[in-house]
Amino acid sequence: MIIKSNIQININSMKYHLSSFLKFNLMAICSTLIVVGCKEKQKNDVKMEPEEMGLEAKVGAYQSREFTHPSGFPSGIEGPAVDDKGILYAVNFARTGTIGQVNSSGEASLFVNLPEGSIGNGIRFNSKGEMLIADYTKHNILKVDLDTKEISVFAHNANMNQPNDIAIMDNDILFASDPDWKNSKGQIWRIDTNGIITLLEGDMGTTNGIEVSPDNKTLYVNESVQRNVWAYDLSPTGEISNKRLLIKFEDFGMDGMRTDVEGNLYIARHGKGTVVKVSPEGKILREIELKGKTPSNIAFGGKHGSTAFITLQDNGNFETFDTEHPGREFQMMKKNN
Repeated sequence: MIIKSNIQININSMKYHLSSFLKFNLMAICSTLIVVGCKEKQKNDVKMEPEEMGLEAKVGAYQSREFTHPSGFPSGIEGPAVDDKGILYAVNFARTGTIGQVNSSGEASLFVNLPEGSIGNGIRFNSKGEMLIADYTKHNILKVDLDTKEISVFAHNANMNQPNDIAIMDNDILFASDPDWKNSKGQIWRIDTNGIITLLEGDMGTTNGIEVSPDNKTLYVNESVQRNVWAYDLSPTGEISNKRLLIKFEDFGMDGMRTDVEGNLYIARHGKGTVVKVSPEGKILREIELKGKTPSNIAFGGKHGSTAFITLQDNGNFETFDTEHPGREFQMMKKNN
């Protein structure tokens, strides 16, 4: 009986130790797998760049923030444009009749004073890097040499109401919106590379924002008071045809517009405090809320060309937000350089 009991005890003891051994090894294996898995995840996480994530994962995408101090452009900030060095410009820095420049840190300073009596609105750059400005008080398109700061009259037409915003094709043909605010009317003009001005359409609504599609085959024009955005077929020589309504808004006004490289149209909603992103088919894709309520225009710049800069007239400054795609202007500059 004693021998049998001892044998039973030994057998039970062996079962216990064997069970404990298996449990210990199983736990060790599981722990090893967990550690390896965590390390692999950390390794993958370290390698992932923001560009590889979805847009919504990018910090600050489509989230507007102040870029320059309020009141730096106290009277009618407009016409944002970025040159091939990444410098941002706008009209009416510190006072009317000036052009201001803003560096990548958001510090603004005077770039140039316009001729006496001239007040700028829209700004664009041509393929030579020259600055073109709509001078609405003197019915001019001014040209500025960025190196010498020499200002000349590129085009003039006394029949213009007040050239407002301007757009440019890749071949340097310009277009100007020309509102008659008093009578809620407007027209659009073409300015050829030799400075000759041609009326493309009169008896429109209050023409304001104007832009060209990335493929240079569509011209967009909006009417602020009537809240229409029109699209035209555009020929290589700047002729327009096949006018059609892209989109109509039921409230608030509109101002400047710009396209990205995908053909989406960004429209400043004056009075609403937003920028609306519209597809080439006229579908609203997104509406970005701003801190100010009276955005007047928009431009693209930044390192990758996908940073939007918005002029706010009520705050007298720039706001900025990041987007999905570079602006068409950035694409143009890359082609020209």
